[in-house]
Amino acid sequence: MAEHKPNRVKKGTVSRLLKTLMGFFPVLLPVTFLLILLNAIFGAIPAIFMQKVIAIIEVALKKHWTAAQASSEVFKTISLLIILYIIALAASLTYNRMMAVITQGSLAKFREKCFAKMETLPIRFFDTHAHGDIMSVYTNDIDALRQMISQSFPQLFSTFITLVTLFCVMMWYSVGLCLVVIAGMIVMLVVTKVLGGRSARYFIKQQQTLGTTEGYIEEMMNGQKVIKVFNHEEEALEGFDKVNDNWAKAATSANIYSNILGPILHNMSNLLYVIVGIVGGALLLAKAPNLSISGMPLSIAIIVPFLNMTKQFTGSIGQVSQQINAVVMGLGGASRIFALLDEESETDDGYVTLVHAKEENGQMVETNDKNDPWMWRHQHQDTGKVDYKPLRGTVLFDDVDFAYNPDKMILHNIEMYAHAGQKVALVGSTGAGKTTITNLINRFYDIADGKIRYDGININKIKKADLRRSLGIVLQDTNLFTGTVMDNIRYGRLDATDEECFAAAKLVGADDFINRLPAGYDTPLYNNGANLSQGQRQLIAIARAAVADPPVMILDEATSSIDTRTEAIVQRGMDALMNGRTVFVIAHRLSTVQNSDVILVMEHGRIIERGTHEQLIAQKGEYYQLYTGAFELE
Repeated sequence: MAEHKPNRVKKGTVSRLLKTLMGFFPVLLPVTFLLILLNAIFGAIPAIFMQKVIAIIEVALKKHWTAAQASSEVFKTISLLIILYIIALAASLTYNRMMAVITQGSLAKFREKCFAKMETLPIRFFDTHAHGDIMSVYTNDIDALRQMISQSFPQLFSTFITLVTLFCVMMWYSVGLCLVVIAGMIVMLVVTKVLGGRSARYFIKQQQTLGTTEGYIEEMMNGQKVIKVFNHEEEALEGFDKVNDNWAKAATSANIYSNILGPILHNMSNLLYVIVGIVGGALLLAKAPNLSISGMPLSIAIIVPFLNMTKQFTGSIGQVSQQINAVVMGLGGASRIFALLDEESETDDGYVTLVHAKEENGQMVETNDKNDPWMWRHQHQDTGKVDYKPLRGTVLFDDVDFAYNPDKMILHNIEMYAHAGQKVALVGSTGAGKTTITNLINRFYDIADGKIRYDGININKIKKADLRRSLGIVLQDTNLFTGTVMDNIRYGRLDATDEECFAAAKLVGADDFINRLPAGYDTPLYNNGANLSQGQRQLIAIARAAVADPPVMILDEATSSIDTRTEAIVQRGMDALMNGRTVFVIAHRLSTVQNSDVILVMEHGRIIERGTHEQLIAQKGEYYQLYTGAFELE
């Protein structure tokens, strides 16, 4: 796999994230930050009280106060400080509880938004993105966001307020000493920017390579049987070592820069503490004038708390550096989350819908009775007139071209007409374009040129949900969901009754083996029905299509995983299922398509022959060669 290059966080991610969070919690979030503000201010002003206590002691020594007098004044000052600390503690406890609600609520909402967005994405997106990489958005990226929201954001905001408060207090007491601290802080910020910036780039790369690694693991898990059949364990391990090493290298580089930053800043903080002490002591001994907003002369009462503020100031810079990793990883995760949310959703400009309707007094009336026939409701956009057309299942391809990529055409000039109730078979070698045609009927992809008409209506005018409701599809690869056998059959139509599900299973010949399962129709299925044989899974998928009762069926190698005896059983059920429906069958077993009304032979995206089985055999063309075994379908 190609190695990801280090990238920067997409511009505007921070503001977009804050705006999104504010949208999630428009009241709770401002209140929380107000409490953080209060806590930070009260946490930054003990130096003021320290100065006052020392000043009281200095005055007491000069004026020879009694211990009681001095203690009384000190007690008043300390009592006020205790009250402020209690308020700060209450604010801290409250905002931490609020942040827990905001954090978990935000993550839940982000997962909901991502999943809702994913359900709107076109099939093309899932064909071009590794599933493990998509899963990484829900797990690693959102977890990285959790740490940033719960810890980094409050910490950074609190630190900012603390720094501003300390700066104001320092300027109040001594501009000269404050400038010394600011100079030291600038040096610390430069070091943080250099080392933190390098760490940040590699933390972003770590997020990317982690997604790549998870995508590879997911692919290898799905392909374990194939790996073992071909003894490719060593090759799979080599591939994993490669992506894992890329991940490890990025993480190592990120943590090297991150780990050395803290000790460097800590020692710079100690050095600055010493420098401030030396400068303050020198100025005091020289009896230099003190430039300050307060106008107070330089004294021990100022230098001692100033040293404390210096330590607090540089400590705040250190706290910022400690949050760089979490912030960068969180912003990297936020960038990937927003990238998913910004993906272009599947467009649907259709306005023709599918409704139940019947004729009353010479007029069509829409009903909610599923026993009434399906009708296409076509409201003309220019006149507003509403027409109703019966759902028959006729399909017309008129000179259709299609390409997955614009520079490589897959289908060329496809002309095809399927009457209602006809069985149309598509045969040809792999890659000829058979499955692509069925994908176009479902509008999983849109055509490049030509027209597809369904019951005489341009397929682009039909709402995709209504179009797909009228189609049943059974794929070669089955997908069963966690739940019971009954749940999986009912997936074809969620309002189907138990009796209708039983009837569908009997129709396709699945009822017999289902009743032999430990709990019959209530048998739980896990991991895509791993406790069933491939043929049994396929039968359930066919029953699912049967319960949907659509007028058009697409069977893409629907019996390829079923043995010959079972296929005969299923074929009888499928013949009953196909009766009166328009059916498109893709098959490599030509024996399953002999009774088709028309057989289309495809090659390199073109229809090269068409006719019934007997007509094509008589032509002695490509179909004849395929049927007699002169050529392999592959």
